[in-house]
Amino acid sequence: MYKKIIVAIEIGALADGERIFRKAATLLDEGGEIILLNVVEDIPTYVAVDLPPDIVRTAVDDAEAKLSALVRDARIPAQVEIGHGRPASTILAAAETHKADLIILASHIPDFSNYFIGATADRIVRHARCSVLVDRTR
Repeated sequence: MYKKIIVAIEIGALADGERIFRKAATLLDEGGEIILLNVVEDIPTYVAVDLPPDIVRTAVDDAEAKLSALVRDARIPAQVEIGHGRPASTILAAAETHKADLIILASHIPDFSNYFIGATADRIVRHARCSVLVDRTR
């Protein structure tokens, strides 16, 4: 079905990430590729002043370790990638760079301002140049 799938995983919701990773494996063409992507958001300077200087590096290392463990435990081949910046734009840029034909992400039940799907999922659905599968959680 799909040759290259970006699976966007939020480290704080790793169980949801594992579920969509397994779903991606069922949708992948033989010889296709899955890219597990986590985005570490940039911290504004006015906030970073009060935080440990290595907090972003720690977040990146933690994400790499957790995604690598997910790949190992699931026994599904995948490339692990950590992006930096705003989640929606970073996911969209990764999809363009890798020439993905599907983006999969989980979306929580949003508040009123993003009633139908979450803010990140909403932006990705509106701007992606490939198919998007939004897996509804909770």
